[in-house]
Amino acid sequence: MSVLTGYSQLEIDVCEAGIATVTLDRPDKLNAVGCQMHRELSLIFRELERMPDVRVIVLTGKGKAFSTGGDIEWMQDMIDTASMFERTIREAKEIVLSMLDCEKPIIARVNGHATGLGATLALFCDVVFMSERAKIGDPHVGVGLVAADGGAIIWPQLVGYARAKEYLMSGDLIAAPEAERIGLVNYAMAPEMLDEAVYAFARRLACGAQKAIRWTKATINIGLKQLADQMLDAGLAYEAVSNLTPDHQAAVSAFREGRAPVFE
Repeated sequence: MSVLTGYSQLEIDVCEAGIATVTLDRPDKLNAVGCQMHRELSLIFRELERMPDVRVIVLTGKGKAFSTGGDIEWMQDMIDTASMFERTIREAKEIVLSMLDCEKPIIARVNGHATGLGATLALFCDVVFMSERAKIGDPHVGVGLVAADGGAIIWPQLVGYARAKEYLMSGDLIAAPEAERIGLVNYAMAPEMLDEAVYAFARRLACGAQKAIRWTKATINIGLKQLADQMLDAGLAYEAVSNLTPDHQAAVSAFREGRAPVFE
């Protein structure tokens, strides 16, 4: 087992079979993404793509959650310092594009709730295995933000425009069995079966014809990359504007104070 160093909030283990496991490592915060983890996520998939001994990537979370999305304290920092959000936008674009550009299969092991950016990370993986006890959703609107860090791109492709609009405009979370039924994720299963299923599939791909597998993914992703090129800049610009609205500040303040937000 080799460990890729240089990351403080991601654990990266590469086994002899060529399977790299990337673990979101803020379990005390339910793997909420803050400034440091966001920067690391914008780098890791490019780095793993360049590593010749890596054939398959598994993305998961440490502890009870996969990831509960953006850290609320980080959101307040970005309201207070607008230049921080400019950097975040650049990194958000790189996270999505690096996952789409990565020819190596990426498998999501969704061990717990995946919300906001956590949902985006899971859904931009190529195959999603999810604990049946977990929920997934993109409640950007619940904190007064536009769902533009990838959700507006990937959800309609997986569940159609009508369902995507319903869930992205409401911010409702979806239980894993329902997410599987509507095609948002591939599998919902008992938590104790997750590792066996994920790593059996990862080993199968790692033992397969690498060029055929990678170039099949690359071909499928052409359409998604075209959508990302067309939508990301505009969507992230909308999100940057929503970062400055009174509704976003009201939501962040409410969450920090443990109460429900009241929007204008």
